[in-house]
Amino acid sequence: MKPRPERGAKRRSVNPPWFPCVHCGQPVVPNAFGTEHRNHCSLCLWSKHVDNAPGDRAADCGGAMEPVAVWVRKGGEWAIIHRCVRCGAMHSNRIAGDDSELVLISLAVRPLGQPPFPLDRLGK
Repeated sequence: MKPRPERGAKRRSVNPPWFPCVHCGQPVVPNAFGTEHRNHCSLCLWSKHVDNAPGDRAADCGGAMEPVAVWVRKGGEWAIIHRCVRCGAMHSNRIAGDDSELVLISLAVRPLGQPPFPLDRLGK
C-alpha cells in the first residue's frame, strides 16, 4: 500500500513525454538538450507557469510566461527571464542547446531597439 501524502501536500506529477507550447502549439519535450526541467518552447521560448522552484511543478497559476529578456549567469551561461501574463511572476530559466538562437539574440538586443528615450537625441 502506498503512503498517502499529508493533508494539504501537493502531489508531484510525473512529467508527460511532451506538451504543447502555450504560445505557438509546437510540441515541447520536457527533458532535452541541457536541462532536466524544461518548461519552455525551443522555437518561441514561451513557457508555462508550472513551477515555484525549478522542476517542482507546484505552481497553481498555469499562466503563459512571456520571454522578456536574457541575462548571463556567473560562468557565462545564458538564461531567459520569463514574466507570467496572468500573475506577473518572474522566473529565470536556463537556455537549452536547441533553443532558437535567433529568438535569443532578438531578446538580447531588444533594449537597443526600444530605448526609453527618442533615438534622435543621440549625437546631439
